[in-house]
Amino acid sequence: MNYTIHQLQVFITVVKTKSITKAAQELHLTQPAVSIQLKNFQDQFDIPLTEVVGRKLYITDFGLEIADAVSKIIDQIHAINYRTLSHQGKLIGKLKIAVVSTGKYVMPYFLSDFINQHSGIELNMDVTNRVRVIQSLENNEVDLALVSILPNHLNVESIDLLQNKLYLVGGNTLNTNHKSQPKNVFKTLPLIFREAGSGTRIQMEKFLNTHEINVLKKIELTSNEAVKQAILAGLGYSIMPLIGLRNELLKKEIQIIPVKGLPIITNWSLVWLRGKKHSPVVNAFIEYVNENKVQIAQQKFGWYGDIY
Repeated sequence: MNYTIHQLQVFITVVKTKSITKAAQELHLTQPAVSIQLKNFQDQFDIPLTEVVGRKLYITDFGLEIADAVSKIIDQIHAINYRTLSHQGKLIGKLKIAVVSTGKYVMPYFLSDFINQHSGIELNMDVTNRVRVIQSLENNEVDLALVSILPNHLNVESIDLLQNKLYLVGGNTLNTNHKSQPKNVFKTLPLIFREAGSGTRIQMEKFLNTHEINVLKKIELTSNEAVKQAILAGLGYSIMPLIGLRNELLKKEIQIIPVKGLPIITNWSLVWLRGKKHSPVVNAFIEYVNENKVQIAQQKFGWYGDIY
């Protein structure tokens, strides 16, 4: 048998994703390339590692056993790389961050230079809903988390990175020449909500309750991107973070609807459990963010104060 490291990486990614398509996306390869590497690896065994039933890929029991062995081999390869870099005096290790879905427009810009400066760091960034982010933090599954509302039931430390501004936005057909009273605006607008538990939903409901606004017609969607697409399609309006609307505002596909009491302003904050013992990598990143957050905000988000 003659396995290559590339074949092992392809196989373990296919096992993890249970999909050729998803594995190709994660590995930044074409689907045919993944299929060929998977076939070349499987052909070295007399027993099938995977099987396709009804166009769905399954991992056989034998395949799961091999996957367990492959995972250990890959861990050892990483260990060799880490030790080599360590002897060269370089920063090495893993950095695990959970990010709320809209935070994907923020976190990469605070990571890019740091990761590029340290080739020995392995980044794992999970972009998911707020409930899952808080669970990951509470269960000590991640080093850090990016949120727009601090979890009040957890004892955390935090660094504020950037303001989070939420405006009422809609399609490009509404006349918005003057600021309107909230009750008058929301009488006629069909509102689109994020799912319960999201930071945007919490702030939106707080605003509606403060102004005693009853919403007669509403739509609920489970991601910021889905809400944006619904607005573009003319399904309704929503209170949304400005951070994810740059291109649509510049193209005049979406517009901000002036309403008294808006924008709602919170902060994008990097948080971690108080008292957590960090690895050298995490400590170095926290120090980097503290030293560079103002410069990053000015360089990468200068547009943020210019659009509106």
